[in-house]
Amino acid sequence: MTGEMTPGRPVERSTATFKPRRRRLSDRRRADLERWLARWGVDVQGPPLDWHRLFGRHAGVVLDIGFGHGESVLHLARTAPHLDIVGVEVHTPGVATVLEAVEREGLGNVRVAHGDALDLLARIPADSLHEIRILFPDPWPKERQQHRRLVGADVVAACTDRLCVGGALRLATDVDDYAAQMVVACAADPRLLGGPVDDVDPVEDRPLTRFEQRGLAEGRAATDLRYRRGG
Repeated sequence: MTGEMTPGRPVERSTATFKPRRRRLSDRRRADLERWLARWGVDVQGPPLDWHRLFGRHAGVVLDIGFGHGESVLHLARTAPHLDIVGVEVHTPGVATVLEAVEREGLGNVRVAHGDALDLLARIPADSLHEIRILFPDPWPKERQQHRRLVGADVVAACTDRLCVGGALRLATDVDDYAAQMVVACAADPRLLGGPVDDVDPVEDRPLTRFEQRGLAEGRAATDLRYRRGG
């Protein structure tokens, strides 16, 4: 981990940034989930995290916020074993899917937090992350709901606090006005350099997720944004 274990700025929201999706797990699946979390899980609340202690090595750490069904987490874990990945997701079935793959494949460079990413951010020391990914966050498409969108200036600033100098912030959405909002939020932080990109490689950068596939089927193309912390 780079830098001292000092906290970045907190994020306080009065409303949830995610849509609740309720799907019960079977008793057996629930028992498996508890067992997997005991081995590979990270609590979203607690003292500052020490990456060396958590992973047992010194490596670049990537935070994947709201990973859905886990395609991006698992792809990165398999293709970049030199990196350590922390994925955070509030919806239980996606957490179980990722943990099952981690357990089955022995992906020791993955840890999973089950809960709100804003709570987990409070545990992450400043200047300690190699990369943060927020891919296809809940779009909250109705105008009266848009204050709930995760990627605002407050969350961008908090994420930038936690990136090391040179660290990357990667965003993606298939909602055009949300992409424009992301650009504005990132432009508000003078430490970030970058913007929309059109050279995304599904092998090198990120896989095609089921959320993106659904959007493409409905005629929506994704916008990817890539930034680096310059200072």
